[in-house]
Amino acid sequence: MLPAFKFFYGIMHAAASYGCLLAQKASAQLTECMYLSNKTMSKQFLTTICLLLLTFTVKANQKVPTKVQKVTVFLNGAQVTRTASVNLAAGTSTLTFEGISPDIDVQSIQVRSAGDFTILSVKHELDFLNQQTQLKRVEELLAQQVLIRQKIETQNNTLAIYKEEENMLIKNQVVSGQNTSLDVVKLKQALDFQTARLTEIRKKAQGVNASIAQLEAEIQKYNKQIAEASKGNIKATSNILVTVSAKAALQSTFTLTYVTRNAGWFPTYDIRAKDVNSPITIAYKANVNQQCGEEWNNIKLTLSTGNPSVSGSKPELNPYYLNLGMVYAGQAASITRVSGRVSGSDDGKPLVGVSVKVKGTSIGAVTDANGNYSIQIPQGSQFLEFSYIGFESVERQASVAIVNVAMAPSANQLNEMVVVNGYLAGSAPGLAVSGRAGASNQIRIRGMSSIATNPVIVQQNENQTNVEFNIANPYTIPSDGKQYLVEINQLEIPAEYEYYTAPKLSTDVFLTAKLTNWNQYNFLSGEANLFFEGTFIGKSLIDTRSTVDTLNLSLGTDKNIIVTRTLQKDLKEKQGLLGSNRKETRDWLISVKNRKSQPVNLLVEDQLPVSQNTAIEVETQETSGAKVDMLTGKTAWVFALKPQDEKKLKLKYQVRYPKNQSVIVQ
Repeated sequence: MLPAFKFFYGIMHAAASYGCLLAQKASAQLTECMYLSNKTMSKQFLTTICLLLLTFTVKANQKVPTKVQKVTVFLNGAQVTRTASVNLAAGTSTLTFEGISPDIDVQSIQVRSAGDFTILSVKHELDFLNQQTQLKRVEELLAQQVLIRQKIETQNNTLAIYKEEENMLIKNQVVSGQNTSLDVVKLKQALDFQTARLTEIRKKAQGVNASIAQLEAEIQKYNKQIAEASKGNIKATSNILVTVSAKAALQSTFTLTYVTRNAGWFPTYDIRAKDVNSPITIAYKANVNQQCGEEWNNIKLTLSTGNPSVSGSKPELNPYYLNLGMVYAGQAASITRVSGRVSGSDDGKPLVGVSVKVKGTSIGAVTDANGNYSIQIPQGSQFLEFSYIGFESVERQASVAIVNVAMAPSANQLNEMVVVNGYLAGSAPGLAVSGRAGASNQIRIRGMSSIATNPVIVQQNENQTNVEFNIANPYTIPSDGKQYLVEINQLEIPAEYEYYTAPKLSTDVFLTAKLTNWNQYNFLSGEANLFFEGTFIGKSLIDTRSTVDTLNLSLGTDKNIIVTRTLQKDLKEKQGLLGSNRKETRDWLISVKNRKSQPVNLLVEDQLPVSQNTAIEVETQETSGAKVDMLTGKTAWVFALKPQDEKKLKLKYQVRYPKNQSVIVQ
C-alpha cells in the first residue's frame, strides 16, 4: 500500500496547487494505480479515495456581489470601477462577479487585489439565465394590462353572441309556401319583431365596439408607460469569472475595472452677459447618459475629454499625384446650423430624446417632445450621427440646413425586449408585447433631467492626452439613456466686446465677446445658450479647434445697428472693351448707422476678388482706409460709432480679363 499512499499524497498536493484540471488527470492516474496495486489494496477502497479526492479538489463557484464605486465617463464610452470583499478558501476556486454590463470591451477588463494568492485566469461570459430584474412598477403595469385584455376578450365574446343571434334572425324569415295562404297580420308581426330585435342587437354591438376601442386605447397608454419604465432593463447581464489559487484561507478586496461602450457625455454652455461693460459668465455643463445595462448609484463621477473609440494609430501621408484633366469639386455651402425632425421609419411617429452629435466632435443635442432638433455646425464638411435606444444608428451629411431622419427599429434590441417584457405563450391569452411597445402609437418620452441641485465642487486634472473633471459630490446615473445635466464649472471671464458684420453675406450685426487665454479653461466644442441683459437671445457655438489665444463668442444679433450694402452704379455703365480684354467695375457703398443710446465698437468685413490666373487682373480703386489681406482679399474696417451716428464705407475695384472668356464678377 505504500506506493498508493505516496501517489495519493502527490495528487493532494497537485490539486491544491493547480486546481481541478490536474485533479482530473490525477484521478485517471489513480485509476491506473488501482489496477497496479490490486494485490495490496482493495479496489473499493481506492474508489472511495478517488471520490474524496475529487470532492476536495473541485470547489463550487463562489458568487460575489460587487458595487460600482467610480465611473470615468469619456466622450464616447466609460470606464467602470467595481469593488468586492471576498473570503478565499485554501486551494483553487472560481469567483463569479455578477451583474456586469453586457456591453463591455473584454480586452479592457482588469482585476486587481492584494494577498498571498495567485490569479490564474480571468474570463468574461454573458448571463442569459439571470436577466436583469424587472422594476416592480413594470410588473404592476403588465398585470393591469392583462386585466384590460381580459375585459376586451369578454366584450369580443359578447359581440360574437350578438352576431350569432343576428344570423339566426336573418335565416329564420317567414316564407309562405304555394299551398299555404299568406297571413298578412302574422307576417307583419314577424317583420316588426325582427326589425326591432336587429335594431337592438346592432345598437348593443355598437356600444360594445366603443367599449373595446376605449380599452384598446388604455392598452396603448400602458404600452407607452411600460416601454418608458423598461428602459435600461432590456438586456442580459454578464459575469466576470476569476480563478484564484490560495495556499491558505484569507480575506481580500478585489477591484474590477472595464470599459463599457453605451455611455458618454457632451458639453453645453450657458453664456451670460449683463452688459457690454461687464465680464462674461460661463456655466460649463455636461450632458451625461448611459444605457449599458447597469445602475450607477451614488458613485464618484469623473468626466474625461478622452475618447477610447477614436483610433490611436497615427495617420500616414500617401503620395499626391498630379494628372491632366483634374477638376475641383464644388465647394459646399456654408452651413452654421442644421435642424430637422427624427421619426420612426415604421410608423412616422416622432422619436423623443434622440442623441444628435456632430461626428468626430463633442457637439451634441437631443430631440424635443415633437422629435425636432437644432444643432450648431462648425465650418467645413460635417456629418451628423443619430442614435437612440432600440433603433439603428443613422449618419447623415450636414450639407443642407434641414435634415429629416427616419430611424428603423433595431431587430436585435427588440428581440431582447420581448424576452424581458413578454409573457410565455399561454400564460396570458391575447397578450402581445413587443420591444417597441404600443406599436404605431408609441411615443418614447425622454427629457433633460438636472441632478445638479447643490453647489458642485470639481477638481480639474490635466493629463498627458486628456483632461479630467473629478466631481466631488456623488451622482446617480440610471441606465435609461436620458441626458443628465452635471455642472462642471462656472467662470467669470473678462471680455472685450465688439460688434461684427459681413454685409456681403448678411446685414445682421452680431455682438461678439473676445476671451483671451481661453485655453486655460479646457473648453470643448459645444453649443451655447446665450443670455444678454437677462434675456435668452438664442444659441451659438463654441468652436475650440482654433489655435489662436483669443476665443470669439457670438452673442447674437442687435437690431439697433443698421447696415446696408448697395451697388452704386449700373453694371452696364462700367463694362467696356479694351483691345482683346473686357473690364468690369464694381462700386459698393456700405452704410452703418448706430441707433443705440451708447457708443459701439464695430468690425466690418468685406472682400476683394483674388485672381489665380495671370490673364485676370484685379485693380483696387477705393477701400475707405480698410486693412486689406492681399492673399485672401479680405477687407476690414474697425471703428467706434457714437449714438445716432452714421458711417459710409466704399469698396471699389475693377476686373480685367480676356473678352472670349467668362468670369463672374460680384
